[in-house]
Amino acid sequence: MYTATTKIRVRYGETDQMGYLYYGFYALYYEVGRAEAIRDLGFTYRELEEMGIMMPVVELNSKYFRPALYDDLITVKTILKELHGGSKIEFHSELYNEKEELLNKGITTLVFYDPKEKKKVDMPHELHHRLEPFFKALNSK
Repeated sequence: MYTATTKIRVRYGETDQMGYLYYGFYALYYEVGRAEAIRDLGFTYRELEEMGIMMPVVELNSKYFRPALYDDLITVKTILKELHGGSKIEFHSELYNEKEELLNKGITTLVFYDPKEKKKVDMPHELHHRLEPFFKALNSK
């Protein structure tokens, strides 16, 4: 299992009239978590695109437990629970407030896509190679 965390402060422009983080921004917070998780592995989305790989979202699920509030410092925990060999990757996101209360959970499924060939492709070898050590430890137990 691979886990990365990043922090985001809820900005005023992201809130509704009640001071709650607007529900549509949770997907953006998931994206920030994914981008930083990939960066922690030594890649950026830009580098993947330069390799000829795009990563469109094909499915998004979200479950809300309590609101994130204006000026809260949110911890976005991004988790890869499985390492698939194919063209899809599933990111699990968990958002916590400063009291470490779970606010929201989400699952975002993306595919690796070659825009020139207009088809799904397997995960780039370089990315798979960087993720393997996190999953070998699980499989050796």
